[in-house]
Amino acid sequence: MAPSSSMLGSSFGRWLDIPSFLVFIIVFLVLVDFAKNRRPKNFPPGPLALPFFGNMLNIDFKKAHLDFTKLAEAYGDVYSVRLGGWIVVLNGFKTVKEALVNQGDSLEDRPQDPLTTEISGNFGVISTNGYLWRQQRRFALLTLKNFGVGKRSLEFIILEEFSHLSKEITNLNGKPFNPHLMMNNAVSNIICSLVFGHRFQYSDKDFQMMMQLFDQALLLETSIWARVYNSMPGLMSLLPGPHQTLKKIWETVKDFLRVEIEQHKKDRDPEEPRDYIDCYLNEIAKNREDYAAGFSEENLVMCTLDLFVAGSETTSTTLRWALLYMIKYPEIQEKVQAEIDRVIGQSRQPSMADRANLPYTDAVLHEIQRIGNIVPLSLARMTTKDVRIGEHVIPKGTEVIPNLTSVMFDKNEWATPHSFNPEHFLNKEGKFVKHPAFMPFSAGKRVCLGESLARMELFLFFTSLMQKFTFTMPAGERPMMGFRFGITLSPQSQLICATLRHQEHN
Repeated sequence: MAPSSSMLGSSFGRWLDIPSFLVFIIVFLVLVDFAKNRRPKNFPPGPLALPFFGNMLNIDFKKAHLDFTKLAEAYGDVYSVRLGGWIVVLNGFKTVKEALVNQGDSLEDRPQDPLTTEISGNFGVISTNGYLWRQQRRFALLTLKNFGVGKRSLEFIILEEFSHLSKEITNLNGKPFNPHLMMNNAVSNIICSLVFGHRFQYSDKDFQMMMQLFDQALLLETSIWARVYNSMPGLMSLLPGPHQTLKKIWETVKDFLRVEIEQHKKDRDPEEPRDYIDCYLNEIAKNREDYAAGFSEENLVMCTLDLFVAGSETTSTTLRWALLYMIKYPEIQEKVQAEIDRVIGQSRQPSMADRANLPYTDAVLHEIQRIGNIVPLSLARMTTKDVRIGEHVIPKGTEVIPNLTSVMFDKNEWATPHSFNPEHFLNKEGKFVKHPAFMPFSAGKRVCLGESLARMELFLFFTSLMQKFTFTMPAGERPMMGFRFGITLSPQSQLICATLRHQEHN
């Protein structure tokens, strides 16, 4: 018998039960998400991942390094979380060393997440992989070495820049100031000299804006907005939010770099390259047949940007932490100054040759880097093949986060991991000793490109600052030791004071 009109209407009405239909859709999507994104078989354990959100609600992205370290207490030194895709987090010195050093060949790649790919265009020397990455890194290291990195000739550039910084600080006559932009400008001028062939005045508004944009971008890079974007790039690319701000910032920075490159193209002499940009432009001409090597003007823009990040941000952030720790522990500041006065005096500037004779100063600087924890989660890696770490096999193509925070504060490696203690780097005779768990520049084949430059800058700037000034807080204030979490872990914005020492020599 044919269905009556009343029966059809009733059936049609049930299909129009919108709440029931929505529940059906939600349940269906949850089941699909669970089937598609459940933790892979034999994968490292970890917290329960929710549908769609994964473990994003388990992590406070304003202190992600602390939450990652805490999760290791529950799930072990090798565990997994779902933040968009599945990620393995490595914790503790032994585990991180096993992965990055002993099995470094299997973890030399970077993950190609949507946001990074859109910003970099698969260019640069930090986020690329394979032949292109190896060629770009080799060229950058060789070129910077030719222009003085690791050599005494660069010492003079650093010390000359300190003279400019010293004048800026001296002219304040002890008045409170925020060291952020001033320190960034001073350190960035070193990489500017190598890349651009010139420095920028501290009063240069355009360059100051670039420094502020860098700071903002490095905070946004690790925000929850970046993770959500990588989870749903198609949708997020259409929506407003901080992720759009991040893309605009990097495009503004790249435009600034393009202006410098265009100027180099106009006034350079190919026979006498003055800096990294000149050398790179020559390399473009030499490698037109080797397209896979990636030498192009657009790659030059991205490589130049990467050099700025590698060669300035971590160093300037470390120096800002250094001033705060010297203020917090004035007795340590006095002891550093006494050693500098005894070894160097006030009649000349420090040099790298002094380092061996300044064991306490060197130990203090290393302890600042350790407890400052400048790059708390390193930069992510990706497995190039199945890798066994401890009892776990990490499949090929898995994103891996080396949690350097867990290394710098590993209770099995440091006598007093959560206390500022220069004795971590001194033996019983007071001589400086290296510590195997000290890896602020990461480790393995992806160790920081600017490590040798940073080491020289840190020592010369720090000893020069301690030789010339005593740092304190404004009357009645205490240093704020809280952090701002991003790719780098930077101090909170605050005012400090600097007083000239031994004024009879100035």
